Amino acid sequence: MAAVFYLEIVTPERKFFSGEVEAVILRTPDGEMGVLKDHAPMVVAVDIGPIKMKRDGEWIEAALGEGFMEIEKNTVIILTDTAEWPDEIDIARAKAAAERAEERLRKGTSRIEHIHSKSAMARAVARLKVAKRIK
Repeated sequence: MAAVFYLEIVTPERKFFSGEVEAVILRTPDGEMGVLKDHAPMVVAVDIGPIKMKRDGEWIEAALGEGFMEIEKNTVIILTDTAEWPDEIDIARAKAAAERAEERLRKGTSRIEHIHSKSAMARAVARLKVAKRIK
């Protein structure tokens, strides 16, 4: 049996995932980060993007929003604003969101609107990447 640890992903709406996994790869503001059994305890920010989880020797993938990850004694808890499985993603809606965000970025809006638009673009692109890999 592979070395496993407990992973739980929670959003404000639901417990998205809970169970034993062999590995996790996700985005942080500093780049991609991987977690394996016996990882050092820490708290890290989670960035918008895909999360890959290895379970029973198979990789599964989902799209995450921003949040935080706590690693402690072979337990990883991720608190995030959104989490979606590939089959939950509406590709047409994600494409439309990306186009709207791109248009707002082109218009040269205020600094705050620019930040919001970049965030919306990142969410849409992450959702499209995850959905397209599966479909």
